[in-house]
Amino acid sequence: MHLKTPSISGGRFRKQSKRAAPVYIACALLLLLYTQIDHFERFQHTPGEVLKRVLAYQQPMLRAQDTKFPKKIWQTWKTDPLEFEQRESERARTWPQKNPGHRYEVLTDNNDLDYVETHFGRDGVVYRPDIIETYRTLNATIIKADLLRYLVMYAEGGVYADIDVENLRAVNTWIPPQFNESDVDLVISVEIDEPAFVNHTILGQKSQSFCQWTFMTKPRHPVMMRLIEHVLHWLNEVAQKQAVPISDIKLNFDEVITGTGPSAFTTAVLAEMAAQTHRRLYWDTFHALTQPVLVGNILVLTVDSFAAGQGHSNSLSHDSPNALVKHHYHASLWPSRHPRYSHPAYGMVEECNWEPACVWNWTENTAAFDGLSFDDKVKLIKEKEQIDKERYDAEVAEDEAAAKEENERLQAELKAQYLGVGVCLIFQGEEMT
Repeated sequence: MHLKTPSISGGRFRKQSKRAAPVYIACALLLLLYTQIDHFERFQHTPGEVLKRVLAYQQPMLRAQDTKFPKKIWQTWKTDPLEFEQRESERARTWPQKNPGHRYEVLTDNNDLDYVETHFGRDGVVYRPDIIETYRTLNATIIKADLLRYLVMYAEGGVYADIDVENLRAVNTWIPPQFNESDVDLVISVEIDEPAFVNHTILGQKSQSFCQWTFMTKPRHPVMMRLIEHVLHWLNEVAQKQAVPISDIKLNFDEVITGTGPSAFTTAVLAEMAAQTHRRLYWDTFHALTQPVLVGNILVLTVDSFAAGQGHSNSLSHDSPNALVKHHYHASLWPSRHPRYSHPAYGMVEECNWEPACVWNWTENTAAFDGLSFDDKVKLIKEKEQIDKERYDAEVAEDEAAAKEENERLQAELKAQYLGVGVCLIFQGEEMT
């Protein structure tokens, strides 16, 4: 008896393959995620939880399309707005003033954990006890601040801005008229556009990046989940490498930048762009950008939009019509806890602010330093120490002058209030007589 064997390319096999395709895809996704999970994490995941984590990346495709960005503005700080110092208050006030139709909220050191537990607990947007435990354990404040913004923006969306960012133009003007809001799910801006330094030992990893001190997103955007997953995996890796719990890890400036900051943000954005367009994108797409560009559902604005006035990356002043916010940098004290590399004789290359001649001089001088005589090294180091002392003294004097000016202003306000009360009492006395 001769048995007919159906051809591999036959119709019945193709039909069976089509029916089985969703199963194959699901298995592939599960396997892919399995390889990305840190198996040394405190929390091990059931198959159902793993599937939820896979689907979290697919939320924008599974949910009903949001045609509008949520009218919410988020900031984070140590204290409640009622306890802000004047400079924080002045910057923060610009957001509700220019956007009266938006809800404005500040998460603080007193309510941030409650927010995370609520939105990533059993009744939250996604049940992730590993996120809650990691956030609860973290002591590095800048890492918590970075992770918190990604968590909030994943859960609820809207606008995020650092506390020292001033709003220059209303949020409803951020998407240029040539784009439909329904086609855009994430709005970002170029921050550093200095590709000439891409191979520099220190500056290379920071030379091409998007801004993450201000951005706008719709809820459940995959970039946010990519960042959350990356941060958790990275923290576990660092803790294992240092042989300490996450609460005790020590990080330098560049580790923060690449772990949770602009470099990590940029990597996640580019990965999502590649996933949406099915092609790898290079920085050339965003170099010297003069007009906004939409890649997938991610709108990239020019450097002036969120990062004007930097003095590099061809950014213009805050008077530019493209400038939407102004970053004042007064809340950026975290580098003092996570220091950059500073050469004993030539200091930090970042002090060059991307000026080419300065960067190359620093690079050549530091490379030649080891070949100098002992006396020459000592001389250069002492000269650097004197420059640093003079700079520190000037900064202290400037801070003292600013504090004096602020005190005089407050005294003048109090005096005016007392005079006003006195005048009112005089008028009241005259009326009574």
